[in-house]
Amino acid sequence: MSTNERQQATRGHRAVVTDAGRPLPGPVPTPGPVAVLPAPADLHVAAVEAAGGSVAPASADTRGIVWLDARDAQGLADALAASPGVTWVQLPFAGVDAFADLIADHGDHVLFTSAKGAYAEPVAEHALALTLATLRVLPKRARATSWATEPEGVSLYGRNVVVIGAGGIALEYIRLLAPFDTEVTVVRRSSEPVPGAARTVTVDHIDEVLPDADVVMIAAAMTSGTARLLDADRLARMRPSVRIVNIARGGLVDTDALLAALRSGQIAGAGLDVTDPEPLPDGHPLWDEPGVVITPHQADTPDMVAPLLAERIRVNTAAFLSGDGTGFIGVVDPAAGY
Repeated sequence: MSTNERQQATRGHRAVVTDAGRPLPGPVPTPGPVAVLPAPADLHVAAVEAAGGSVAPASADTRGIVWLDARDAQGLADALAASPGVTWVQLPFAGVDAFADLIADHGDHVLFTSAKGAYAEPVAEHALALTLATLRVLPKRARATSWATEPEGVSLYGRNVVVIGAGGIALEYIRLLAPFDTEVTVVRRSSEPVPGAARTVTVDHIDEVLPDADVVMIAAAMTSGTARLLDADRLARMRPSVRIVNIARGGLVDTDALLAALRSGQIAGAGLDVTDPEPLPDGHPLWDEPGVVITPHQADTPDMVAPLLAERIRVNTAAFLSGDGTGFIGVVDPAAGY
C-alpha cells in the first residue's frame, strides 16, 4: 500500500468499541466485499452472507478478509498485498502469535479480529479433562499392564488452582471448576477481579502464588513477554504434588525445565495439549514420562470449532458492514499482541 493509499485508509480513524465496551485504538473498517481465503468453506461463506455481506474473490475492491489458515502467515501477507483496500481481517484462532509481525505492520490501517473466546467451551472442557487425568494418575494407569497394589490419586475437590490468563477459556474453566469447591487464583495483566476467582494478581506477583498451587492451568496468550513464563526457577517454586495443564501455547513452558522437574520429582505431573516443539517429535522423552498425558493440540477439533468460528464470522461481518466500528468481538490489540 502506498503512503497516499494508507493515509486515505486511515482517515477518520477512531476508537473501535468491542463487545465488552472497551475502546481500542484502531481503524474503523470500510464496508465492502469480503474474500474468504485461502480456500472458501461453504459454512464460512454462508456466515458472511447471513450477515448481509457479499463474498467475492480477492481483488482491489476487497475490503474484508476472512482468513481460515492458522499457520500460513505469508499467504495472508500476500493476500493483503494483492488487496490494498482491505481494512478488516478475521483470523481463525484465538492465538495470533503466528501473525504477530503482520499485525504489527498493518495494525495502523487494518482491524484484526481473532477467534478468542469463541472456542472457550471445548477447550476449557479439555483442560478440565487433563486436570482430572493428571490428579487421578490416569497417564500412569493407561500405560500399566498389571493391577496396582498401592492406591494413587488426588481429588480435585477443595484444591488450590492457579489459572494463568483471564480470557474466555480461563473464564469457562473457572465456571467448570465451581462444583469442585476449588480456591481459584487468577494471574493476569491487570488486577481487575475475575468472576469465580477468590483473588486476582498481576503477572509480576506470579511467584507469590505458585508455591500454594495444586494445579496450574495455563490459558494465556503467547507473546514476547510470556515466552517460557514457567521456567526452571518457577517450576522450582512449586510443591512436588503440583499438576501443570497447558492448553494455550507450548512456548509458555520451558520444555527442558519441565522434563527435568518431572524426572526429579520436583513436580508430579502435566497435562499438555500443546508442546514446544510442536508437533512433539517421536521419541521425545516427554512421551515416556509416567506423570504426563499429551494430546496432539486437539482441545478444539475442526468439527467442534467450525460452527463456532462461523458464528464469530457472522457477528463480526455484521459489525464490519455497520461502518461505525462497533460490535466487533475478539479485537486484536496490536500493542499487546493478542
